[in-house]
Amino acid sequence: MEFENPLIGGTLLQRYKRFLADVRLDDGRVITAHTPNTGSMLGCAEPGSRVWLREVDNPARKYPHAWELVENHAGVMIGINTGVVNRLVGEAIVNGVVAELQGYAAQRQEVRYGAENSRIDLLLEGGGRPACYVEIKNVTAVDASGTALFPDAVSARGSKHLRELMQVVAQGARGVIFFCVQRVDAHAVRPADEIDPLYGHTLREALAAGVEAVAYRATVTAQAVVLDTRVPVQV
Repeated sequence: MEFENPLIGGTLLQRYKRFLADVRLDDGRVITAHTPNTGSMLGCAEPGSRVWLREVDNPARKYPHAWELVENHAGVMIGINTGVVNRLVGEAIVNGVVAELQGYAAQRQEVRYGAENSRIDLLLEGGGRPACYVEIKNVTAVDASGTALFPDAVSARGSKHLRELMQVVAQGARGVIFFCVQRVDAHAVRPADEIDPLYGHTLREALAAGVEAVAYRATVTAQAVVLDTRVPVQV
């Protein structure tokens, strides 16, 4: 996924109210940017961090800048925008990168499904195979061992999505939980039991019921974010 226009660099002053961040741009201006990430952004929202913003060409928006990337204290570039993961994974499937999800004729996004009124991130269909429901999670946190962890805050919604995937598997379809790690330094992914033990329990229950867990990490630069490397899921 290439950025259509050059990103705007700056320094993070503070993130607050979940969706807002104050940033001092490289030209000295201080602006408030939209933060497209509902999580805690553990390790990704330290004041003083180098950040990159995308300017949105929409006069109706109150905040015309959206926060896209952050560079942490170790110099690792991290993609924090949860709104781009469907596109990242969809492109990787089309380009043949995700071996586990090849062989389907079509993909659709945000399709309503399930008993709990959910929307699946990607629905893969055709090719003479059962439909494949792919729930995608953006992963930005990494522990001291270099293992990425999800979620970075308690996520009732995350557990709900796992329950929905278990139901589609029971009905004969394929269910996949896909961890999209937007940083290059993670060597594996695991459930963050210390943050949300229910999610970890539900993930293990889902895997035992036939749901598949897949994880890929991305190379992140100020020019593009490219999903390119499979990493194991440790449960």
